[in-house]
Amino acid sequence: MSSKLIYIEIILFSLLFNISLQIDYNAESLRLHYNKNGKIELQPKIPVKTKDDLSIVYDPGVTEPARKIQFDLNNVYKYTLKSHTVAVVTDGTAVLGLGDIGPEAALPVMEGKALLFKEFGEVDAFPICLDTKDPEEIIKTVKYIAPTFGGINLEDISSPRCFEIEDKLIRELNIPVLHTDQHATAIAVNAGLINALRIVKKEWQVLKIVVVGAGAAGLSTCRLLMNFNPKDIILVNKKGIIYDGRPDLNPIVMKMAKITNRNKLKGNLTDAIKDADVFIGLSTGKVLTRKLVELMAKDPIVFALANPDPEIMPEEAIAGGARIVATGRPEFPNHINNHLVFPGLFRGALMVRATSIVEDMKVGAARALASLVSDRELNEKFIIPDVFDKRCAKVIANEVASVAEKLALAKNPGNREW
Repeated sequence: MSSKLIYIEIILFSLLFNISLQIDYNAESLRLHYNKNGKIELQPKIPVKTKDDLSIVYDPGVTEPARKIQFDLNNVYKYTLKSHTVAVVTDGTAVLGLGDIGPEAALPVMEGKALLFKEFGEVDAFPICLDTKDPEEIIKTVKYIAPTFGGINLEDISSPRCFEIEDKLIRELNIPVLHTDQHATAIAVNAGLINALRIVKKEWQVLKIVVVGAGAAGLSTCRLLMNFNPKDIILVNKKGIIYDGRPDLNPIVMKMAKITNRNKLKGNLTDAIKDADVFIGLSTGKVLTRKLVELMAKDPIVFALANPDPEIMPEEAIAGGARIVATGRPEFPNHINNHLVFPGLFRGALMVRATSIVEDMKVGAARALASLVSDRELNEKFIIPDVFDKRCAKVIANEVASVAEKLALAKNPGNREW
């Protein structure tokens, strides 16, 4: 038998018995990036084949839309790409699991983010990698380039600097600014938890939630969880339980300490996890054990979202009694990832020209995303839509647009076309 026929048989066998062929994603990614010289390119919308074409798209015809914008800046949304364009801005200090790798090394990741914006939300996004770590310089630069863009997606900027940068830009710009590592992750987590609670039949008001990881995503997730009024949230970092008055906290974590851990519990993860209904990991791999899961309340929910290694592997969590397990890895059920959220989040804001993305929009986005899982589909291994479900961006966008209109944050209310 030829090697080609043997290979075909292996493929058919793997499909028949649902066995995945191992793919070296790192090698394949390197090959793709090398062969294509990156993942995105600029494509013209209008052909330029004749002198008349040239005169319309550029001089002299282009002076007319330029004049319209000069006399009314709002016209920039009518006549240019600003209405559907986002800048993906990073300084390369907190890139995926690689850490501070610099702006050049961050570029393929930002290209990838831009590609996902286009593929899932039909939003045009451009990677902007800045050669500075100075928060004030980043803020100043983003303000300088803001006239070109309808929104600013801050990406992979280290904590706590990301909070200062985002807060100042939100105050000083009149377009949506969002650090999606924080907020899109928080929305996806909350959407998954909404549906997990439908299965275990627990109300928010009785929940004890433990969140491990006090970085950007962990703090934002805590903040969004507070909108659902859980009984208590215990935030834990590598030095132990966070409580009001703990002396080593930075100002951002200190604010969270004042509204969580109502009983000022002290100690480590073992102390925090006792009788917890929910564990949410946004930290590092292998910090949760089977024995710790056994200490949790009945029907525990475990979201082990660290990448590439979860805080606990799904089979170990289930062996410890976990009723529902989610991870940040696509090969396991219940894949929770911010890819589900950010294309629709920005698309909704851009559709109605929202001046900002506020907490009510995030809560609405979480509920909208959760609603895509029907009662018939819902089960322990399916609490959140698949990342390739094209409905995600649309339902989130419509909800964000609606909330923006209700809060009078929309400069172009009523628009749902794209």
